[in-house]
Amino acid sequence: MQLIKLSMQNSKLKWIYLAILSLVWGSSFILIKKSLIGLTPMQLGALRTLFAAFFLFLIGFRSMRTIKRNEWKWIVISGFLGTFIPAFLFAFAETEIDSGIASVLNSTTPLVTLILGVLLFSIRFNRNQLIGVIVGLIGCLALIWEGASVNPNQNYWYAVLVLCASVCYAMNVNIIKRYMQKISPMAIANGNFIVLVIPSIVVLYYSEFFDNKVINNPEVHTSLMYISILAVVGTGIAKVLFNKLVQMSSPVFATSVTYTIPIVALMWGLLDGEEFSFYQVIATGIIILGVYIANRKKERPIH
Repeated sequence: MQLIKLSMQNSKLKWIYLAILSLVWGSSFILIKKSLIGLTPMQLGALRTLFAAFFLFLIGFRSMRTIKRNEWKWIVISGFLGTFIPAFLFAFAETEIDSGIASVLNSTTPLVTLILGVLLFSIRFNRNQLIGVIVGLIGCLALIWEGASVNPNQNYWYAVLVLCASVCYAMNVNIIKRYMQKISPMAIANGNFIVLVIPSIVVLYYSEFFDNKVINNPEVHTSLMYISILAVVGTGIAKVLFNKLVQMSSPVFATSVTYTIPIVALMWGLLDGEEFSFYQVIATGIIILGVYIANRKKERPIH
């Protein structure tokens, strides 16, 4: 009876977590864009990690005591795949493509999760999932193609960086679900960031951030305000919530937060003057349709 009650509670909570993460991460793309006004991609990625680490250590440093020695290798891998590498990939991507486009491309994460689950984690797939992957990839190509027409000054090869970030996220969520199910979400987040502090400091040092011209630049001060919000809310708090969501649901459901992220991100982008054509709306719909098809009720597995 207690297990049934717990299951029902998790069923309700996971939707609340999903809604909160949609709002938080949907707003992250415009914060990245604003932060890049005064910071380089390398500085943004490093500062985002360091600010989030400082915040998490303040609220949950002691939680790392619960991590066992043999679990640290997964903490390290998860930290780089789920936080460090994507932070820089998104920063570089948004130097060339709009924040709204980046958010839509990020919605491919559930499809990538499915593909990697089949290839690396021996997860069986069915006809719907195969069709969904194909439809989703067609939507991605259409979005990139139309985006190049609407904004010819943007380099859409940088869209590949967002897709690489999706691969990192997909790997991370499968690792959390399989190998870190018994570790508390707060411990996972703190463990991730304690590992990333030194690499981030090294990157920040060589990015010339400590040069007097940079530190005294008013645009940098404004960017630091945006990056602090991004780090504390969009990385620190969201990281803990997402780890919990993965544990209480499934990898595919957890990554489905990327379906609703573009809605929030595109609204911010339009308010900020970004262009988004009717055909890009159609391409976005194709991607979401592909994700929906891939997550419909399972048919008989074909592999």
